[in-house]
Amino acid sequence: MSRNRTARAGVIVAILATGVALTACTGNTPETTTQTGSQGGVKVANDEPGKKVVIGFSAPAADHGWMAAISAAAKAEAEKYSDVELKVVEGTNDVSLQISQVETFINDKVDAIVLLPFDGAALTPVALKAMKAGITVINVDRAFDSPFAARSTVLGDNYGMGVSAGTYVCEKLDGKSDAVVAEIAGIDSLPLTQDRSKGFADALRECGLKVNNRVAAEFTVESGEKAAANLLQAAPRVDAIWNHDDDQGIGVSAAIKNSGRGEFFLIGGAGSANVMREIKADNGLHKATVVYPSTQGADGIRLARLAVQGKSLGDLVEVEVPRQIELFAPVVTKDNVDRYLPTAFES
Repeated sequence: MSRNRTARAGVIVAILATGVALTACTGNTPETTTQTGSQGGVKVANDEPGKKVVIGFSAPAADHGWMAAISAAAKAEAEKYSDVELKVVEGTNDVSLQISQVETFINDKVDAIVLLPFDGAALTPVALKAMKAGITVINVDRAFDSPFAARSTVLGDNYGMGVSAGTYVCEKLDGKSDAVVAEIAGIDSLPLTQDRSKGFADALRECGLKVNNRVAAEFTVESGEKAAANLLQAAPRVDAIWNHDDDQGIGVSAAIKNSGRGEFFLIGGAGSANVMREIKADNGLHKATVVYPSTQGADGIRLARLAVQGKSLGDLVEVEVPRQIELFAPVVTKDNVDRYLPTAFES
């Protein structure tokens, strides 16, 4: 490993430590004991019942495993608190309908809205309207265009996913300067896909590798199978493949099986339970996956409750909840899979 990569690894470890601390406070599995923290020198019992908080929750349609897990975790989190009333609307990929859902929350005068927008830019105006009406908006996963549209934002680290995947490839192919690396991306027009690809390329560059073959899919099983089949046909030899999304990875795996190929190893993306079980069994091509936390909706519920009740994150000295939380993108291997499997989503 180069000196630059060693230094970068140190930075990533530091970020991981911070990410773990934040996730411990906002994850969807709180400790059974009361969580307390320092808020301006005063002890705060974050999980003790307080002022009732009515939260509206809206997200895209649960048309794949990760999105289904987002909504399920949000509902489960709300049920843990006797002082939270959650109003959930049907998931939709229709921007106009989602805007209408938020308008309804505003008219109902809810205390907070946890919103994973189908399109962050399109939902920005109605989120601004909610904030101006005195409603606490927590933005999840897809950022709004205006910093005034949300009290707090919970994001996954898309660029960090690419860095984590690329760093893992570098470590596995250490010293193999002629290695052929392939990438199966998601929807190329989305900024999140672009960020993942940039992080992957940047990390590979650190060890003298590059993406030799790249195709894009659409985060679906069918598109994953088609994209992987095209990739394998175009590349007679591959040493490593990073697939951005474990849901589309079901199709990727089907295409690989049909091809009869297996000279490479696979790195998944997002962190599905089925991929983690394969990693744990160590009997397939998947040797790792990079987590894109499906706890973000649950984190949003927790932050909304804390913000409305005037509480802070228990492990921070700051007396307010943070403006933004970016969750870490760890690599899951057979060595640490047991830690991540309990919160993994089913594809």
